Amino acid sequence: MKKTTLFKKLVLDDEILVLPGAYDALSAKIVEQAGFKAVTLGGYPASGSLLAKPDVSLLTMTEMVNQARYISEAVDIPLFVDGDTGHGNVTNVARTVREFERAGVAGLFIEDQEFPKRCGHMEGKQVISTEEMIIKIKAAVDARQDDDLMLMARTDSLAVYGIDAAIERAVRFAEAGADIIFVEAPPSVEDMRRICREVKAPLLANMVEGGKTPIITTKELQDIGYSVATFPLSTLYAAAYGARSAMETLFKTGSTSGYMDKMITFTDFNNLVGLEKVRAKEAYYCKELFG
Repeated sequence: MKKTTLFKKLVLDDEILVLPGAYDALSAKIVEQAGFKAVTLGGYPASGSLLAKPDVSLLTMTEMVNQARYISEAVDIPLFVDGDTGHGNVTNVARTVREFERAGVAGLFIEDQEFPKRCGHMEGKQVISTEEMIIKIKAAVDARQDDDLMLMARTDSLAVYGIDAAIERAVRFAEAGADIIFVEAPPSVEDMRRICREVKAPLLANMVEGGKTPIITTKELQDIGYSVATFPLSTLYAAAYGARSAMETLFKTGSTSGYMDKMITFTDFNNLVGLEKVRAKEAYYCKELFG
């Protein structure tokens, strides 16, 4: 089954799809090996890992596409990616969809923030008009080659104009052809319930540790009415915490021996990245050379 077809099925299934975030191919492999059925890549973790910069539109579309390609080639599960604002007008949106599709993603989203955008849980966001976002959605739909490629429309208008306007936009975005709808950063469970009641489309909930939206369980999100739950920053935050703790230990003690119980071993890491499979393939092709 194509990854796009599988991802579409997972989104439309009755059981909520849990989408942990990856920031690179290695973290995506860890997500896959943990047993999750799909993985996502956001602009926040990509900016943090590639540039050590915040999510304020510094990362280019081609940099994101390259990171998506590395991830999609590293794992067998579908990859859902952040298409930012579409990186420009309708012409840019069309190219964004085509480039991500060629990189092997199973779906992507675009949002209605003005450029330069920022993380959806940061202050000071501004959004484009509903009408401009609708034509971006239509351009994205027309640009995809695979009809199973899932396109999500995100609105950040709740923080700017309130929940009534956000729901109105969400409904219109679904009518314009978006397969999934994402109302970013509702500040309460009550708002989340209302969004799920009034928007008749598959909906995504964004669980950002320390963000504006309450962190609740995936079972609770499913009961509210969400089809997809993403935890986009969990691997990034865990990795940054672990790396900082390890370096603090090394700096203070002159050794990592006191931290090794919190680190993966040399052998386990080689197993994680598939060393034995690489060696087996080398042996297969080199058997005639070495006898």
